[in-house]
Amino acid sequence: MSTSVFFVTCPKGVEYLLEDELRTFGMTPIRNAPAGVWAEGALEAGYRACLWSRLANRVILHIGEIAASSGDQLYEGVLKVDWPEHVPASGSFKVTFLGQNSAIRNTQFGAQRVKDGIVDAFRAAGWQRPSVNPKTPDITISARLNRGRLSLGIDLSGQSLHMRGYRTDKGVAPLKENLAAALLMRAGWPDMAQEGGDFVDPMCGSGTLAIEAAMMALDLAPGRKREGFGFERWPGHQPDVWLELRQEAERRAHEGKQGRLPRIAGFDKDSRVISTAWKNIQRAGLEGVVHVECRPVEALVLDGEWAAKGLMLTNPPYGERLSERRELGGLYRALGEAAKQAVPGWRLGVFTGAPEFGRSIGLRSYKQYRLFNGKLPAQLLLFSVDEASEMVPHEPHEPGKLTPRIANEERAAMLRNRLRKNLKSVGQWARKQGIGCYRLYDADMPEYALAIDLYEDRVHVQEYAAPKSIDERSARERLAEAMVVIPEALNVDPELVVLKQRQRQTGTQQYEKQGASDEFIQVQEHGCLLKVNLKDYLDTGLFLDHRPVRHWIQNHAQGKRFLNLFCYTGAATVHAAVGGATRSLSLDMSKTYVNWARDNLALNSADRRKHRVEQADCMAWLAEKPASDECFDLIFLDPPTFSNSARMAGVLDIQRDHGAMVRQAMARLSADGLLIFSNNFRRFKLDADLEAEFEVEEVSASTIDRDFQRNQRIHRCWHIRHRA
Repeated sequence: MSTSVFFVTCPKGVEYLLEDELRTFGMTPIRNAPAGVWAEGALEAGYRACLWSRLANRVILHIGEIAASSGDQLYEGVLKVDWPEHVPASGSFKVTFLGQNSAIRNTQFGAQRVKDGIVDAFRAAGWQRPSVNPKTPDITISARLNRGRLSLGIDLSGQSLHMRGYRTDKGVAPLKENLAAALLMRAGWPDMAQEGGDFVDPMCGSGTLAIEAAMMALDLAPGRKREGFGFERWPGHQPDVWLELRQEAERRAHEGKQGRLPRIAGFDKDSRVISTAWKNIQRAGLEGVVHVECRPVEALVLDGEWAAKGLMLTNPPYGERLSERRELGGLYRALGEAAKQAVPGWRLGVFTGAPEFGRSIGLRSYKQYRLFNGKLPAQLLLFSVDEASEMVPHEPHEPGKLTPRIANEERAAMLRNRLRKNLKSVGQWARKQGIGCYRLYDADMPEYALAIDLYEDRVHVQEYAAPKSIDERSARERLAEAMVVIPEALNVDPELVVLKQRQRQTGTQQYEKQGASDEFIQVQEHGCLLKVNLKDYLDTGLFLDHRPVRHWIQNHAQGKRFLNLFCYTGAATVHAAVGGATRSLSLDMSKTYVNWARDNLALNSADRRKHRVEQADCMAWLAEKPASDECFDLIFLDPPTFSNSARMAGVLDIQRDHGAMVRQAMARLSADGLLIFSNNFRRFKLDADLEAEFEVEEVSASTIDRDFQRNQRIHRCWHIRHRA
């Protein structure tokens, strides 16, 4: 049997599901496209897709591709196609045209040029020309223009395949049938139905989800009740093949009703849509299989015996108007309570264009799928209805609270693509290096001025303060978009994303406590374990940009005495200890960070007698005369740019004071030792006299890892030695 190429269209976001479905029809997917899949297979597979696809909109038989950089070139290419093979001479056709370029600027012009080419091809061959019928044609020609090439095909479907024939009456905001099927597949309903599970939609509207669930469970072909298909008047149609497929569908429909039928029910508070749902159920031939009744979600009770496992799936209101959105928190909270009371042990799926209200349900979502309801971005949130998933319901509309929401899908898609690209490249590099936390994104796009860092399975997001020229409302809109995109693109629970606004700090603000979660997690870096806190402080306890400096210390600390000044949480000391330093002294003014540093050393089994951490004003300590036995082989000096802490004897200004600090540190350095001096003051200039007194080598370039290549000036670093 000869092989054909097909382009099968579907709702946006359903491409991967469709790809798997087409394989079951005997097709081999070639590549995915936005809202569609290219595949190859026998004509029978194309017929099977028309009859059985629960996800497709259209099945287009590809018949050729032509150059179409101009209207004339398009016309000449169309003229060369053997159209009598595809369009009956005495019949009618229409052209659907998608796409444009600099020469073909609207679809009406493009469609007209294709029509002209088809008609003139018949005339040139001496055939009677077919008529053009835009409403009820015998054949529909699909023309899709992309990058100067026009794909031509025969639409085998006729009407869109989402139109099963059972739904002539609609609810207020109905789901299309194939999108409903996609939600059921994503939620795992086909497997649940086979394993004896039941189904409930507590806000069923016109009943589409319940009807599609029943059709899947009973193995009913979606196209079984359609009146006709686009290929039935096509000259290449194979009636015998089609008849066998129709007979097979009827046989499977009969067999599907022989086993246990799942209980399938829908509820809605609106009696009018329940009336519509009953009519749809009757047209689908599912009386006695699907039950619907008028009942609000707050009063949901399941009567009789229901399976211990099943699926509750629903598409609640999105609240497009502000007045409606104020009511959503209560509705979603009631939905969560209804699920806990009525279907414990089941799975709950919520398809919503307002995913921020998912937190009002009171269950932790374990999976989120990004889809579209028409052009509206939406998400399918999946929950396990059990005690382990319970959480305190959270209302998103607290004063000043950011509500994640996409205002511009095209702009959000750019961020999504960038994050996925970075995750693939930088993430692979980090794994190979044994790095568990790294910077994924650093204001790569001007629209999103964010620093996004990964800490194992957590995400730390810092919003850089927007300049005064940027409208505050626009900045918050883009931040709200980012908070939708980030967890979806990185495939993490939104609960594991922490957002902070980063601003220029003065004094010790960057060290001051901002929260009280006391939530610490462990991360690993080049074989070292470190404690970080993503929520309570502006910084996390680990400066990611200094990772190469710490790694260098680890690789050169063997047998060395190590001094860490302004040690913060002691990460560099951990690396020195793991690298074999014989002893170390770490100093910091903050009691909090001194204790944190001790915890970090303990995590790595460092001997506290050999690796001491003490609370001290480093400037005052350096000013003291060193003890005769106090000498170090390796010193790390990384002071803040500015500090005026009340605990200090004076005020630290790195540009003014660094010369004295370096000299005082060098007084404690062994003759062949090394001082690593670093700071992050962007306008910093090293004291020229230091280069006259010591051997000074700037090594900044070698201390910038791959994840900070976009920000080469994030810090500067020098190696300083005594002159021989």
